[in-house]
Amino acid sequence: MSRKLASISVDLDEVGCYGAVHSVEIPEGPALHAVYDRCVPRLTELFDAESIRATFFAIGSDLDRARNRDTVASLHEAGHEIGNHSFHHHYDLSRRSADDIREDIERGATAIDEACGSRPVGFRAPGYTINDKMFDVLEASEVEYDSSVFPCPSYYATKVSVLCLMAIRGRRSQSIVDTPSVLRSSKQPYRVGRPYWRKGAGLLELPIGVTPWGFPYIGTSLVLGGDRGARALTRQMLGQDLIHVELHGFDVADVALDGLQALAPHRPDLKRPATEKVSVIRTVIGKIREAGYELVPLKEVARRLSEKPSP
Repeated sequence: MSRKLASISVDLDEVGCYGAVHSVEIPEGPALHAVYDRCVPRLTELFDAESIRATFFAIGSDLDRARNRDTVASLHEAGHEIGNHSFHHHYDLSRRSADDIREDIERGATAIDEACGSRPVGFRAPGYTINDKMFDVLEASEVEYDSSVFPCPSYYATKVSVLCLMAIRGRRSQSIVDTPSVLRSSKQPYRVGRPYWRKGAGLLELPIGVTPWGFPYIGTSLVLGGDRGARALTRQMLGQDLIHVELHGFDVADVALDGLQALAPHRPDLKRPATEKVSVIRTVIGKIREAGYELVPLKEVARRLSEKPSP
């Protein structure tokens, strides 16, 4: 890369996905579509004000809803990248057969193509959980990069603890635990080998952000840390060739404004209002830019990395 790059990606997991993770039934009503109807406009207003084009990973089945389809089409027309986040967002997709994986990924890509008139070149696995079987499918497709690998020890330990606690309490989450071998993966972009956590000559992987101290550099950590915590995490990321800020649309959700009271007992981030969360993300953008990074969509990162001569 000729200069330091940064990228913001946003997973458009709708509220029902969080209900599945926390074993909570979401009542019928506007809250079911809060991510597309309330959170995306908050983020796009921020990105427009900061002249940023981001990568949004859409779930194909969500595009059965006309309003969501129009939203994704508008994002594409505005210059944002739309990536494939599978069709059904099955948290256990990596454990299914190769044929099921292939069909789900292809249906997700087709839904986005039909909405935007452009086939997605990037993929992100549900729950960040991926394996060699999924990489085999991706490498045989038209995908140019994956962005699923999350080699973060503290995130992994927290996820295991939460799922175990839920099981003890008799509540079943649809989320699953990845292999601990993922923690051996590179924290910076690499070509995957076999097994996928080793470097090789396969598909380009753009990992989820992890600080050199092993903390997750994702929206949940940033908004929970507030302005001060976000600054500290961002300082740890400075100096890397790529800073990847991975968000979810839900990261700017507001419990009162969006009617998310059912999830409030299970989501500490919902204790913070949307205005505060947007302010934290704006702070992160400012610190990254002050350090001389150029913010571009992930597909542009992939393009520039692919153009870089091999050492």
